[in-house]
Amino acid sequence: MNEFVLALGWFGLYAPVALGAIGSAWGCALGGSAAIGAMLDSDGGYGRFIGVSLMPSSQVIYGIVIMFALQRETMTPESAAALFGIGVLAGFAMLYSGIRQGEVLASAIHASKAKPEIFGVSLAPAAVLEGFSVFALVFALVLSGSIPN
Repeated sequence: MNEFVLALGWFGLYAPVALGAIGSAWGCALGGSAAIGAMLDSDGGYGRFIGVSLMPSSQVIYGIVIMFALQRETMTPESAAALFGIGVLAGFAMLYSGIRQGEVLASAIHASKAKPEIFGVSLAPAAVLEGFSVFALVFALVLSGSIPN
């Protein structure tokens, strides 16, 4: 039974990176696809379309930071449950935030094709979603300090 609990702990340790990477890749693909389509319909401003389509890539960076915060010298059954819970929940927050951020960015890119003056304002919802990822990051960092070594 202890081996299963320890395996869950290891899964929780690496879950923020893996789930954050999936969310980043998915979100960047959504935003990137919209950026490529927008470049066909626009006469300029290509860099800003590509630049904002990369915004979801921060999820994997947060996942890496969480993974390092959760690392312990030794994995014990007592710490494994906490590592699993914190890692998986923070990882799913990164996954969901990255995907939804990509969708919002795709909408912002599409809208700014027709009205370039709204480009900056249309990024506000993506910034709010980034904030939720930061909240998950802070949640994981604070709780990681209470996990027994």
